[in-house]
This record gives sequence, structure tokens and C-alpha cells, in this order.
Amino acid sequence: MNLTRRVYPLSPSQLNAETIAVTFAKTSRSPEPFDVIAAELDAEKSAKFSEKWIVGYGHSSVAEHAVLHLALENVSRLAIETIESNRLASYTEKSTRYQEWNPEAYVVPPEIAGRPYESRYREIVSKLFETYAEALQTLRTWSQTNTPRQGGEGEKSWQNRARTQAIDVCRFLLPAASLANVGVTINARALEYAIRKLLSSELQEVREIGAEVKAVATQEVPTLVKYANPIPSLMSIRERLSTKETPAAFNSSAAWCRLLKVEPEGEEQVLAAVLYRFGSQSYADCLDQVRRMTEAEKSALVNEIFAEMGPYDVPLRELEYATYDFDLIIDQGAYFELKRHRMMTQTAQHLSTRLGYAIPKAISEAGFEQPYCQAMDLAAAAYEELAAWNPAVAAYVVPNAFNRRVLCRLNMRELFHLARLRCSPNAHFSMRRAARAMAESMQSVHPNFWAKINLSEEETSQSITAKYFSEVAAIPLIYQ
Repeated sequence: MNLTRRVYPLSPSQLNAETIAVTFAKTSRSPEPFDVIAAELDAEKSAKFSEKWIVGYGHSSVAEHAVLHLALENVSRLAIETIESNRLASYTEKSTRYQEWNPEAYVVPPEIAGRPYESRYREIVSKLFETYAEALQTLRTWSQTNTPRQGGEGEKSWQNRARTQAIDVCRFLLPAASLANVGVTINARALEYAIRKLLSSELQEVREIGAEVKAVATQEVPTLVKYANPIPSLMSIRERLSTKETPAAFNSSAAWCRLLKVEPEGEEQVLAAVLYRFGSQSYADCLDQVRRMTEAEKSALVNEIFAEMGPYDVPLRELEYATYDFDLIIDQGAYFELKRHRMMTQTAQHLSTRLGYAIPKAISEAGFEQPYCQAMDLAAAAYEELAAWNPAVAAYVVPNAFNRRVLCRLNMRELFHLARLRCSPNAHFSMRRAARAMAESMQSVHPNFWAKINLSEEETSQSITAKYFSEVAAIPLIYQ
């Protein structure tokens, strides 16, 4: 027996995903090297093994070794919400910050096609894209006027920077019907559940995507997604608990970032967990030790934890022992970035026009506020017309500017990641405002750790609001 250490790949170009998964599965019972096991397998043998052990006996973790890379093109941004709702996957999608949208790049939902609603739907979505194109023209001029050249900056670099700032603002007009491309990397175990959720959607477009994803995945992992079917319980819960009544008028002065719950001893729990990791006492003893510390001693211990940490280092996992619950009201554009932070638990309400919409200050300064608000009023009116028939389908006409409620729970470690990434100067100002407000909530409850996020003192969530927004919750005429 060769006992020399070996590290080598099992190449997807030579073995299909299901065979690789079975190869890894068989190592638990076979002393043979991986490449020898793989050489003994073919598609038929792999399928039989998967059917017996993974499907029949429920050894689902083996399916995680089968990894697929899926390219989904021309799917609506509303559909992408379901596609990207799976935690154990990686996604890269067409950016509203760097690309200009084709005015014809939107979906007509199958539920609407051929119905009396179709002409009205096309009219509104076309109007939003028309206003988007007009805004781009206006904002380009505004952005060039308000974008100082940097020392030694070339013409092309300056124009690209000004163009990006204009697109950043105009994205507020894009409706959820906008078509985009998204690349997905996911293992077969997570993919099976992802397909089941897609097939259980209330939107026909999403169900069709689910069927197409299953058909494509079956070519790579025929056994592992074979039984990916709709989830009756999910559909039943949605039908029984969904409400259709018009909510009370939105109070624009209410807190838009509310810290609902925080670990009262969050700092102490994290510090005790760190002592536990590097010591030999019980957790109870470690926590008691931290509780007896003075504030200066706790601060010193926090300093020890972060002493050698570089700007790209990930904090210790023990920071996960402190958690935060937030109730947010943020615009859809910001939510589309927040949802990418899948380590947190998120619950988003249906996208609607009933919580008002954001008006970027650049829109006002460029003299484009009137057509912008007119487009939002038209979208709100169209939403209500469609919502009376089908609230889920009505969401397609809602632009990124409109606000949405999101409940989320995240731990301190994830809050560090969110703040450092989304509070950086190159982050979109809408998401930066939300991330900054969430991070600031830590300041009063966990001050020792707040100091280690090292956010710029030149910005606050309030200053971002004042600098970049004329309004954050303008109420459409239909609700006034």
C-alpha cells in the first residue's frame, strides 16, 4: 500500500459531477485511492450507487460533492430573488451599477400574456424604461459637471467614473421585470432544494425556470435531482397565511432601521467563548471570569483579539455568539445587495409600492425630479390595478426606488463583514446607508467591538441620507 501523501484534483472535464460525488462517498468503505475508485465507475454504476445510498438511505451529504455551474440568462430580477434565496451557493449577476439596461430587456409574465392586463403592463414598464433612458442622458451631464478630475486622471477614466455615478442613480427607475443574467455555483444537495423552491413559486416564470434548471441538472446529476418536486406544505402555508388587505398608511417618520433584539451580554459571551477556545475551563467558568472583569480589562481583551489582524483578515468565529435582530425599511435596490449576505437570516415581505419611494438628491439637482416622480406615481397606480388581481405578479412593475420591509438576524462576525464591505467608499450609497445604520446600532450595546470595525468617522447613516437623498419615503399620489 502506498502511504505517500497525495493531493490531486478529480477533474470535472474527465468525470461527471455525480461520479465525483460517488467516488468520495465510496472512500468511507473502500481503502483504494480516489483515482482508482473513480476509474472503476461509469455513469450507470454511479447512478445505481446514488439511488441506493444517497436517495434510498438518505445519505444526502454525499451529494454536496457534486458541484454544478449554471448559467441563467434573461430571467427577471424578481425571479432572481428566488434563485438566489439559497444560502449554500455562489452567485454573480448582471449589475445595475455598471451596465445600462436595454429598454426591451424586460419580461412579460406568462400570467399576463394574452390577458387584458398585458397592454397596460407593457405601457407602464415601457414608460419606466423610457424615463430610465431620459434620466441617463440628463444625469450624465449632471455627473460630468459634478465629478472633479483627479490628479493625472485620463479622459476615459474620468468619463467612466462620471458614467458610473449616473448609472448608480438611474438604477432606482428599473422595475423588477428587468431581465438579467446570473451565474450559479451550487452543490447537488442544495440544488435539489433550490429546484423544489423554484417549482413551488407563486410566479409562473419562476416555476418554468425551476423546470428548466431541473432538466439541465439532470444531464449532470440524473439521480441526485431526480426527486426534486414542488413542496406542498410551502404552497399551503403561503395560501393560508397570505393577506391581501391594504396596509395602513406608511409613517415616513418611523424608524427605518430598528434594532429589535440584541444579546444583552453579547460582548461577554464572545469574550468568554474566546477564553474557552484557548483555555481549558468550562464555558460557565469563562463567562463568570469575564463578568468579573472591569470595562478596562474587557477592552484590553478585545484589543488582544484584534492585535495582529490585518484589514483582510476574518475575525474569529467566536464573534458569532452575539446576534442582532433588525427590522429594516430599505429601497429595493439596497435589498438586492443585502440579500447577497446569505449568512444572515432574512425575511422579506412582498415587493410593493405601498411604503413610498426614495428620491436621490442627484435626481433633484439635475432637474429631473418631476418626470422621476411621475414615473413612480404611474408605477404605483399600475401596481394597485394588478395587485387587485394578483399581488405577486403586480410586483414586476415595482421600480428599485420603492421601499420594502426586511426582517433579518445576523451575528457579530457577519455584521463586521457587512459593515466593512458595504460601508466602503465605493459601495452604493443606498446600501451604504443601510449597512452604516446597522453597524451604528452596535456602538451603544457592544462598544468595545464597535471600535474594531474601524469605519470612517467622516460618515454616518444620517449624513449619507442628507447627502444623497432628497426623500427616502416619498408617498405616491395614489396613497395621499
